[in-house]
Amino acid sequence: VQLVESGGGLVQAGGSLRLSCVASGSVSSITGMAWSRQATGKGREVVAAMSRDTVTYYAGSVEGRFTISRDRAKNTLFLQMTSLKPEDMATYYCGAEVPSGAEVWGQGTQVTVSS
Repeated sequence: VQLVESGGGLVQAGGSLRLSCVASGSVSSITGMAWSRQATGKGREVVAAMSRDTVTYYAGSVEGRFTISRDRAKNTLFLQMTSLKPEDMATYYCGAEVPSGAEVWGQGTQVTVSS
């Protein structure tokens, strides 16, 4: 499985961005997908996840502001981010889990939020 993220950029606080993640390879083997982020000097945090049967999870810090969704036909995962805050600034990564339990992560896309 290979993952390529896009959609990051510079946005003002209160603004919105939509991240995309295109999966390729053995996509039928994916059991779940997630978005995580890592800010400078901080650890990686999973902010949203979706299981194969579309059960979703959100970190408390983003619940109500971020929405994870997918377009199965296009093998694409999305993260709609609204009401962005300076503390949301980070590199965002798309990840996928396969049946062995292994995780695959993309190269990341940078989100910068100006106050």
